Amino acid sequence: MNIRELKEKFIKSRNYFTEDVNALMDFAKKTYIYNEISIKEYRTLVRELESHGATFPEMALENSLIRNNN
Repeated sequence: MNIRELKEKFIKSRNYFTEDVNALMDFAKKTYIYNEISIKEYRTLVRELESHGATFPEMALENSLIRNNN
C-alpha cells in the first residue's frame, strides 16, 4: 500500500479528503491495529509519511514499541 491508496481508503472510511499527513499517519496506525494492513505496509507508510513531514505525538514516541533505526 502506498500513500495514494491510503488516502483512498481514508476517503472511503471517513467520507472526506485530507492532505494532513498526521491524520493519515493516525489512520495508517488504525488500519494496522485493526489488521487491515501488514506490519511491512505500515512501516513503509510511516517512512513515506515522515518524509512528507508527519510526526508522532511526543508522548506516543516515548511509549512506542517501534524503535527508530536511523
